[in-house]
Amino acid sequence: MITQKYLDDLTYQLIGAAIEVHKELGPGLLESVYDKCFKSEIARKGLQYQSQLYVPVVYKNLQLDTELRLDFLVEELIVVELKATEFIHPLYEAQLLTYMKLLQKPKGLLINFNCTNIFKEGQRTRVNELYSSLPKT
Repeated sequence: MITQKYLDDLTYQLIGAAIEVHKELGPGLLESVYDKCFKSEIARKGLQYQSQLYVPVVYKNLQLDTELRLDFLVEELIVVELKATEFIHPLYEAQLLTYMKLLQKPKGLLINFNCTNIFKEGQRTRVNELYSSLPKT
């Protein structure tokens, strides 16, 4: 059964994977480099994921053919978006929340590798009403 605790533990593993990548490489590289390394870390942890997943957009009951893609969907539950930018722009957070809504996923994680400390300044975790409706333990 999926619980808030399970999602929180999964989030902890994903942030740990990002910290490991950042520890090895540091800031300043292209997002595509961090993407490949992050993919390697989450695979090493035995987590199931899809990368560069097309996000379906339904507008007024019509599914549109769009090029909207997210970086990772982990364990079919957590949306993960990677960045390598100067700072986390509010638009990136809005993008994450929209992906979560379109895919009906309870939790999302935005990770920016261009920082000095992933845990303190390089990640944002977001939840929605689906998360709140899950049992805590």
